[in-house]
Amino acid sequence: MAPNDNARTTEEAGERSAVRRKAARYAVPVAVAGVAAATIGLVPALAASGDPDLPEVTAQQLIEKMAASDVEQLSGTVKISTDLGLPSLGGLAGDAASSFAPKGEDGGEGGSAASPDAKLMELASGTHTLRVAADGPDRQKLSILNDAAEYSVIHNGNDVWAYDSKSNEVFHGKDADKAAGKGADEEHAAPGELPSTPKDFAEEALKAVDDTTSVTVDGTARIAGRDAYQLLIKPKQSGSTIGSVRIAVDAEKGVPLKFTLLPSSGGKAVVDAGFTKVDFSKPDASTFDFTPPKGATVTEADELEGREKGATEHPEGLKGFKGLEGLGLEGVDGSQGVNVIGEGWTAIAELTAPGGEGLTAPKSGDTPPEAQKFLDALGDQVKGDFGTGTVFKTRLVNALMTDDGKVYVGAVTKDALVKAANAAK
Repeated sequence: MAPNDNARTTEEAGERSAVRRKAARYAVPVAVAGVAAATIGLVPALAASGDPDLPEVTAQQLIEKMAASDVEQLSGTVKISTDLGLPSLGGLAGDAASSFAPKGEDGGEGGSAASPDAKLMELASGTHTLRVAADGPDRQKLSILNDAAEYSVIHNGNDVWAYDSKSNEVFHGKDADKAAGKGADEEHAAPGELPSTPKDFAEEALKAVDDTTSVTVDGTARIAGRDAYQLLIKPKQSGSTIGSVRIAVDAEKGVPLKFTLLPSSGGKAVVDAGFTKVDFSKPDASTFDFTPPKGATVTEADELEGREKGATEHPEGLKGFKGLEGLGLEGVDGSQGVNVIGEGWTAIAELTAPGGEGLTAPKSGDTPPEAQKFLDALGDQVKGDFGTGTVFKTRLVNALMTDDGKVYVGAVTKDALVKAANAAK
């Protein structure tokens, strides 16, 4: 399913923008559909015992069905589980994340507990249940459900609201595209920055499809009470940490219902996101209404931006890092440039630290014990023709930091990083 498109208020502008929106929303699936037949499997899907018995379809036909889908209205429940293999160290991860939160001029916390930028990072680990709803490009809602609290982001027209019931805090901002007059010329994602629905994840996966990829239809399934085809995406190259991506596509609507990313190392999924309930009827308009509860603390987006002007700046890190998109890196703050080694699923970005300074670990005693434990759990000491360094690892993205100031990062194995560093010498 492609992103929701927008609509202008005038009929003439609407007709022109509709053409642009169609071109934009179908760009990814159509590009995939245009890949050579040798890349995309042409073998029809066959239902296994117990699975829905659906008409035969090829991978190319299924991707075209996704591209042609015009579903803009739905509601449902999504379960998302993410396991990057990071060590569990109590509140350390949260403390580390908070150190990058905006600070006020007095050095105190200047952010809001309801700000989507920070809150939606929770989806990067663990298992969460979400409620989602959409009614065209101007109205979407996403809620993270917890045992005793709920966090919601609501986009309704020009307004974006976020509410954290635990802290009773509200964040309010304006639709940036509309404020800039972009309107129907731009696509709108669901509320928040991180992928949160099967559609979001599927779009990222499809961007990675090229001649280094195998795409086939691997049977059928029953997802959230609906018949679906299973699209299977696998790297043809060895050395990637990604074993396969499976997308369950609604047989009638062409909408992704489930997304599963399995690592090449085996074991449980790195990402597993799927509808447990879904309804394609128009949600009630009241779904997207929001009024700050009595007594809630309301933070305006422009107010928060003002606080950030006095904040201590932190490195932005890797801008535009696209783990499923050939690892495209579009500028690194303070670095001396980025060189991409290889292509496709085994692409590796080579970076040079500011000033060419080394990245050796701090001397013993310089790092708090819990932080050192976290680093030790992530890192493996390695050496080769390039010299010595440390590989910081997750189940998906790994990075080699050498002692002479180089960084190699990609969705590849430790051996592939070391090989790349040796070849670069």
